[in-house]
Amino acid sequence: MENVTGLVEGEETTAGEAEFYDRLRPLVASYCRTPRIERVAVIGNEPLGSSEERAAMVDSADLVFRVNGFRVDELGSERAVGRRAEVVVFNRGVRPTPWFFAGYPERLYLMIEPGRLLWENPKLPEFWPQDLGIVTMPNREVVLPLGKALGADPRAGGQWATTGTVMLWIATRLFPDAHIDAAGFSFVDAPGQTSWNHAYGDPSAVGVEHRIDLESVLVRRWIDSGRIAYHR
Repeated sequence: MENVTGLVEGEETTAGEAEFYDRLRPLVASYCRTPRIERVAVIGNEPLGSSEERAAMVDSADLVFRVNGFRVDELGSERAVGRRAEVVVFNRGVRPTPWFFAGYPERLYLMIEPGRLLWENPKLPEFWPQDLGIVTMPNREVVLPLGKALGADPRAGGQWATTGTVMLWIATRLFPDAHIDAAGFSFVDAPGQTSWNHAYGDPSAVGVEHRIDLESVLVRRWIDSGRIAYHR
């Protein structure tokens, strides 16, 4: 399908949301390796088989987003998901992998904290490097609008999108005119799963705070519309 740009019909941003992304965009763009951001890769943590084509797609993007406890291809290993990571979107409960902090001075870390709407402790994890700053994503301009698009109310129902879907949401709004390549989101094809397999580490249960069936519908709409090119 031909790639389209802009936002999917019915997902227009409010003036407040647009102002937030306008403020954030120059900071994110400063981590890009090229003067213009025309193609963005957004990679989730589903275990993926080897693919030179997929890895090359990721590593040739202008900007690469990763999520939570991600992994990247190592030198000398089979290629699957590429080696680059300029923007890391994570939540406070992240379990760092060997790649999470690698080269962190050259990355931007964006933290989401939907649990702050109800119960989450605002302290950073003890393992966080003292010289590593983060940018916290506001619930009002990010998590709540995404919840509305999903049909879930984070404040009333205590349900919100997974960090991976938040990452996709942020990327499409930061760069509405860019081509978005995405891979590694298992709920796209398995919306009924009750546990996650990760590219690194042990499986874990899908949290009760998530409605990945709704996330699957939303992301499939982005795929079907051509807003996102999804790579299996």
